Amino acid sequence: MEQQIRFEEAMQKLSEIVEKLEGGEGSLDEMIHLYEEGMSLVKSCETQLDAYEAKIEKLNETQEGAGNAE
Repeated sequence: MEQQIRFEEAMQKLSEIVEKLEGGEGSLDEMIHLYEEGMSLVKSCETQLDAYEAKIEKLNETQEGAGNAE
């Protein structure tokens, strides 16, 4: 099972990958590998952001419900 990378770490790695890709140095195989790794990191970040958003929405609903009960 693949361990999920922390959001901040994924963003840092993405930044490094973008810098390397923009530099254009390296073989085509290396560039494709970096692109694939970057896309995997993007997917991980999107999944984490969706989970954070759902948690925040749930917390807001709970808070609104508590406010209406008073």
